[in-house]
Amino acid sequence: MSTAEPSLIRRREGAVGHLTMNRPRALNALDLAMIDGFAEAIGAWREDPAVRLVLLEGAGEKAFCAGGDVRQVRSDVLAGDTAAVEAFFSREYAVNSGIATFPKPWISLIDGICMGGGLGVSVHGSHRVVTEHALLAMPETAIALFPDVGTSYVLPRLPGSPGMGLWIALTGARLKGAEAVEAGLATHFVPRAKLPALRQALLEKGEAGVVDEFAEAPPPGRVTALRPAIERCFGAGDRAAIEAALEAEGTDWAREQLATLRRVSPTSVAVTIELLRRGAAQDLPACLEQELILTRTITQHPDFAEGVRAVLVDKDQSPRWQPVGDLRRLFGD
Repeated sequence: MSTAEPSLIRRREGAVGHLTMNRPRALNALDLAMIDGFAEAIGAWREDPAVRLVLLEGAGEKAFCAGGDVRQVRSDVLAGDTAAVEAFFSREYAVNSGIATFPKPWISLIDGICMGGGLGVSVHGSHRVVTEHALLAMPETAIALFPDVGTSYVLPRLPGSPGMGLWIALTGARLKGAEAVEAGLATHFVPRAKLPALRQALLEKGEAGVVDEFAEAPPPGRVTALRPAIERCFGAGDRAAIEAALEAEGTDWAREQLATLRRVSPTSVAVTIELLRRGAAQDLPACLEQELILTRTITQHPDFAEGVRAVLVDKDQSPRWQPVGDLRRLFGD
């Protein structure tokens, strides 16, 4: 009989429901067992008066959660197993919704990589605590996907104009801990050295207010300095307007953004701009439903399997894209 630990470790510690994503060798990427574990914990602790808050962490020193297991999704796509693809995304998005509507503090301690699905299990909660070693991103356009897990609702609502969310979504910008606070993806900054004491205080007291006692003002990051340029360029409109604004900007940063936009999936760029435009006018349930519809079409297009191959399987970083002309078909319109 196997003695392997589950991919999501669930414990009750006093008044705290403690969850640890436990696939450190896979950078705690979400598999279906982990997603189902989240659903069970949310269901069990939602109405349990003995649980006053949930504490979420990732095992190991490298990652909080690097995202969903898209390599497995690609394998399912190539095998023609659309039921498995549907199960993964529909159950993952149900967990995102469950966290957003969870009636108690949901506190994520983000120390290391947090991308894609990692944001899905944290950004909808009440507290996103980052350290100087945190690295947050939504890199989906590089693999011909799109910003999902409810971020089509979150990103257009970041502080400031929609340009910030669109910059993060289109370029997969990597935000260090302090920068994630500046952008509005994270709520608190706590140095890694203070994390064990914060964890212990949360477990002992079972009170979310403990986070404020440990939080510090983040050191200056690049996001505040870049914000005017981000808003000028990524708030410009469609892809052509964004590229024209970046060319007019003429800085090294602008040239880097242009190079990224021309490297990632053209279809993903177009889909992401339209998705965030719609998301700005929808509530979270509608955004999650729209994202689920998109998974059914986007994952079946050859670019998805090709993007995952180039970035995560063969890692040659040389995808051969086949752009889609009709976005309405992808959105199910």
